[in-house]
Amino acid sequence: MITYDALAVHPPTFLCFTGLYPEEFMALLLDFDLAWHTYELDQLIASCPRSRRPGGGRKPKLVTSEAKLLFILLYIKLYPLQAVLGFLFGLSQPQANDWIHTLTPILRDALNRGRLLPERDGSRLAAVLAATEEVLALLDGVERPKQRPTDPEQQRADYSGKKKGHRRKNILVTTYHQRRVNYLSDTMEGRRHDKPIADQSALTFPEDMTLAQDTGLQGYCPSNVRICQPKKKPRGQKLSSEDKARNTLIARLRIRVEHVIAGVKRSRIVKDLFRNTKAGYDDLVMEVACGLHNFRAECRHWGSL
Repeated sequence: MITYDALAVHPPTFLCFTGLYPEEFMALLLDFDLAWHTYELDQLIASCPRSRRPGGGRKPKLVTSEAKLLFILLYIKLYPLQAVLGFLFGLSQPQANDWIHTLTPILRDALNRGRLLPERDGSRLAAVLAATEEVLALLDGVERPKQRPTDPEQQRADYSGKKKGHRRKNILVTTYHQRRVNYLSDTMEGRRHDKPIADQSALTFPEDMTLAQDTGLQGYCPSNVRICQPKKKPRGQKLSSEDKARNTLIARLRIRVEHVIAGVKRSRIVKDLFRNTKAGYDDLVMEVACGLHNFRAECRHWGSL
């Protein structure tokens, strides 16, 4: 059975299993422990009158907060089959499934306590970006593969003609220096394009901010911002040397948002083929993956680079 004590003495291996170093794990554990006790209190208040004191019955395998946090971080980082995850922690597959759907919202609440989650309301994005005191924001879309739905209507909605497969999609906003996910849109069907998602999100930006975006957002131009976007090659023509040089410069700026997306996708649950079918879980894990990226960015001071 995998335990925190056994892994913590090997920091490189601990990083491979959880995406965090042991000292980062312990920093996150403080908020996770508070979130777990809040959950227990809510469950006790909401439960029916008990015939015996709390704590009766079989004892759970995941007793300590360290074991619970290690369990859910390992699942999000490596995304193993639930039967494999249960075997690693001495659980059956149904028990592993129950723990997954119990602990993921608690991890989200722990990240929220540290103000590490991205903003989900586009109308409040301007205030979030203004607090960063940066002048360059970057906007891009993120696609994730998912299993082919059994419902024919859902199949058509999730099918991405661009990627030739079924997808789930978000857009996110980051800044050039901090490299945090400042905004994450709702999770949409794979057939939706980036621009309609951005239009529906009703994003707001501070005055005189520059917004760098790719050609997938052609025509998207919110008020109060300067758009920085590569120029498409006209059909049957060539780009001038000046346009090529400008596109190269924009690409050097926009590479930061690709680095942020790569950081989010260190959590393989949002990179590999998504297998979970519980309603809303695909959006929840994307938000958690962004929060974990922001946590690493804060711990490792990437914004100072």
